[in-house]
Parts: sequence; structure tokens; C-alpha cells
Amino acid sequence: MSVLRKRVAIIGAGIGREHFSAYQNLSDRFEVAVVCDRDEARALEVVAGSGIATSASVDEVLGDPSVDIVDVCLPPFLHLPISVQALRAGKHVVCEKPMVGSLAEADQLASAIDASGKMFSPVFQYRFGAGMAKLQALINAGLAGKPLVASIETHWNRDATYYDNPWRGTWKGEQGGAILGHAIHAHDFLCAVFGPVTRLSAFLDTRVNPIETEDCAAISLQMESGALATSSVTLGAHHDTSRYRFVFQGLTAESGLRPYAPASDEWTFSARGSTTQDQLDRVLQSVPAVKQGFDGFLEAFGDAVEGKRNSAVTFADGRRSLELVTAIYQAARSGEVIDLPLTGGPLYDDWTPQAGGTAA
Repeated sequence: MSVLRKRVAIIGAGIGREHFSAYQNLSDRFEVAVVCDRDEARALEVVAGSGIATSASVDEVLGDPSVDIVDVCLPPFLHLPISVQALRAGKHVVCEKPMVGSLAEADQLASAIDASGKMFSPVFQYRFGAGMAKLQALINAGLAGKPLVASIETHWNRDATYYDNPWRGTWKGEQGGAILGHAIHAHDFLCAVFGPVTRLSAFLDTRVNPIETEDCAAISLQMESGALATSSVTLGAHHDTSRYRFVFQGLTAESGLRPYAPASDEWTFSARGSTTQDQLDRVLQSVPAVKQGFDGFLEAFGDAVEGKRNSAVTFADGRRSLELVTAIYQAARSGEVIDLPLTGGPLYDDWTPQAGGTAA
């Protein structure tokens, strides 16, 4: 028995362009009803030649009873109000990262989700791809064993042209720097593989561009399992690369260098100890093809909306990512080792410096 396609409204024609392409790739599951942007000309560019409607009015879009899902692709400071408005209008919500700007806002959003009874999913598409599917299969087969250490690199290039947009590089517009807007995907990936963080220390600095927010970081983390991890972040590399390395008792997993689709890259899996390479290879050969990036993310979300078994990114995943951001800022400013989870603390309501300035 076929399931009716879910009708989607994309709000924001920036990153919304990539979401639009993914929905088109999943046209058996989703129908884009409208692309909304206050600059309607941008929305028209996204839908060009498709016959799909555009709008400059969020209220008009949210008032459409035929829309099932609202996909929020706006600047970060607009995520909370638009997500809450969409939930109250009875829509399922997909929201770009960061889903909100503080743990206090996350808890406000949690109340709105609970009251609505609708699905909410923050966008962490980096999880979805063949590399992650293979690593998860090896873990599920019991071949990985105890997690030991991980190293995460987010080495990207963001120059003055990138910051020509007036809200970028500011605490008011972006609500954070490289930790929030760039490495947040890598840290979500780390937690998806190694589990929650329980302690961390961090150094942050603004070393690349004359902006308010941080653009470099060195972070040390201890996971709930006891595993240790490091995260190196810069926006001053000569070109964009991401590299993930997970060392388990029974194997080492290493990504390639693709910056924006690490789970879709070619990974290497090397056996150690009592685990043999033949054992790894047998499991790897049995892993079916999976959808990558936004396609995989939206497929999992569609499964969740339809009540199927799924691997959708949850609100809890999004809150965990913001908890990590909060703890990193707190550690960098205080010079202390910060314990997680956070239920309060000095940055619970707002991690942005009260008078602007640098991240440290």
C-alpha cells in the first residue's frame, strides 16, 4: 500500500537550495509545495523550471493546511521563532543547524515539540553515507570492541569574501563561530560513533579574519565510554578538508578528506588484535548501498514521520550538540575542565559575550 507523499514548505532559499535538490531526489516520498524567501527572486531561482510555487510570506506558508512539513533554512537567530510557529501550526519541522541559540532556547523548543505531537529533526546530514553505514555495521557485528581514541579535523578556508554577508562572523547574526557554524557537524559525528561527551577542555581564538567570533579551536574530550578524543578546527586552511579517525580495540576506521560529506567518502578499516581483516571484509561486503548526505537525512526523517523503524536525527541529538557548544565556550573562557551533561550553568541562557568581542 503506497503512502501519500508529504508536502514540504522550504523557508529560506540559501542552504534551502540543497534541501530542495534532496527532496527532488526523493520525489516518491516528498512533494515540495512552496519555497519561501523574503527575497522572492531567490526562491524563484531555486524552483526555476519546476512549476513549484514561491512565496515571500512565512505566515502565508504556515497557514496552508496542505503543508505537512516545514523545512527551516534561515539564519540561526530565526530558527527558534519560526520552528515554534510551525509546530503550533501543526507541521512537522526540519531545522538547519544550529537548531537554536542556547540550551534555554532548546528547552523552550522541547516544550513546543511536546505540545505539538509533531516530529522535529535538526539537520546533521554528515552522518549519512556509505562510510558511516560500514562503520556501524562493524560495530553492530561486535568487531570494533572498546572505543579508545578519536581525532577530528575541520580544516576549512573562509576568507573575507565569505564574511561579506553582514550577519556572518557576528554574535548577533550567527550566534557563534567555527564551533557553532562549522565544526558542529564533526562533533555530532563524533558523538554518533563514540557516544556522549562527559568532560572537556578547550582553547578558542580568532586568528584568521577580523570577525567577532572564533575561527580556530583545539578541544580535548572524554566520552562516557572512557574513550578520549581531540578536535582541531580552523577556517584558515589553504582549502577545505575534514578528516575523522576512530581507534577501537579491534579496528581503526579512517575517513577520506571530503569536507562536507565525510560519511560518503572512501573509508579504510584496518583490523587489530584478535580481529582479522578477513572478518572486517566479510562484513563490509554485506553492507547494502545507502543514500548519502541530505538524501539520507531526509529519507530517515520520512521514515520517522511515517512511524517506521528509522535512523532519524532527533531533538535530543540537537540538544546534545548545543550542550557541547555551551561547554566548549565555558571551558575556553574559564580555563576549567567542564563536566557534562549541563542542566544549568553560567552560559545556559546565552553563550554570546554580553558586549560582543572575541570568543575567549
